Amino acid sequence: QVQLVESGGGSVQAGGSLRLSCAASRFPYARLYCMGWFRQAPGKEREGVAAIGDSTYYADSVKGRFTISQDNAKNTVYLQMNSLKPEDTATYYCAADPNFCGLRTTHFSHWGQGTQVTVSS
Repeated sequence: QVQLVESGGGSVQAGGSLRLSCAASRFPYARLYCMGWFRQAPGKEREGVAAIGDSTYYADSVKGRFTISQDNAKNTVYLQMNSLKPEDTATYYCAADPNFCGLRTTHFSHWGQGTQVTVSS
């Protein structure tokens, strides 16, 4: 079973930065084609934030502020979050899939446990 372990969440004031990391292991594929980040705020649906495969994908709400990158040698994906806003507050989930990529939850078959990001005004 694929294991995805997120780290880097925390609390920050508006305008601040955080960097999330997600390390993948135990996957029975030659490689994970796509890794991405999603977030879910209380009472809201889970939404795609950014994903990286052969292309990169960003939600409109984070373009210009967040950057997704990956280290294939370490099977790790990162999300650099700058200029954070209170509306970015959510639990952030790492996701991975061997075949598909994008910002829809249905694109991903493997999920991490989530890490909390809280942005105060």
